[in-house]
Amino acid sequence: MSENVVLQVEGLCFAYPEFGVLNQWSVALPAGLALVRGDESSGKTTLLRLLAGELTAQAGRITLQGVRLSDAPKAFAQMVFWVDPRAGDLDKLTASGWLDSLPAHYPLWDAAALATHIEGFTLHEHLDKPFYALSTGSKRKVLMAGALASGAPLTLIDEPVGGLDKPSATYLGRALAQVAGQPGRVVVVAHYEALPGVPWGTVVELNG
Repeated sequence: MSENVVLQVEGLCFAYPEFGVLNQWSVALPAGLALVRGDESSGKTTLLRLLAGELTAQAGRITLQGVRLSDAPKAFAQMVFWVDPRAGDLDKLTASGWLDSLPAHYPLWDAAALATHIEGFTLHEHLDKPFYALSTGSKRKVLMAGALASGAPLTLIDEPVGGLDKPSATYLGRALAQVAGQPGRVVVVAHYEALPGVPWGTVVELNG
């Protein structure tokens, strides 16, 4: 694996019983921002779940900073940030309770960055609410604040602007631009179009 490649995916194959998604799919991602772009049902979320180790591919290899998912799943998982924004796993937790739990899981956690993201996403008034009481947009903003502050070498973000107001979407673009320069870290964002003004280092097209 080349020294400047953070995430290497080789020959990835995955199919659901009713349809295939990826066939011998490969990519090499350096540090920076990567956009996974595709239409609805093209497999964007499935790819993120595979990269996170939440789904198991039928074939292929995923290697992050030299650690192969199939060889060392626990070590791999410790370097990945992934929360599915559509899942209800966090519903009973408050936003602040969840955010407070993250530093124990992410050695590169950046508390100052979290404070900046809470301000940028105007989240102060929502921190004491449980996730089930948050709007779609507010939930995504809390998840993205945690994701961006995590410092995780592989940070996965799905459909980031769903339910976001315009100021928050603008802030998201600035926040992504800031993490683009972090060495040894790749932030993979799945979305159907490129967000304006975001310095994508890599754009990957999925055609479902």
